[in-house]
Amino acid sequence: NLIVTMIFNVPLNNALAAVDPESANGAAVWTTYLRDWVMWNHVRTITAIAALACFIIALR
Repeated sequence: NLIVTMIFNVPLNNALAAVDPESANGAAVWTTYLRDWVMWNHVRTITAIAALACFIIALR
């Protein structure tokens, strides 16, 4: 989860912060940001669930 955040989500956040939201490019950057950020957030969620499952199995 930390790796996905550092490699994918943080650079996406930085790119979004660097663009002027009132510019013509702002809408394009937001569209790309939203699509990519949501996808990587789903990856983080799935890996967290998998880690929890492994932890529960290890406790048995």
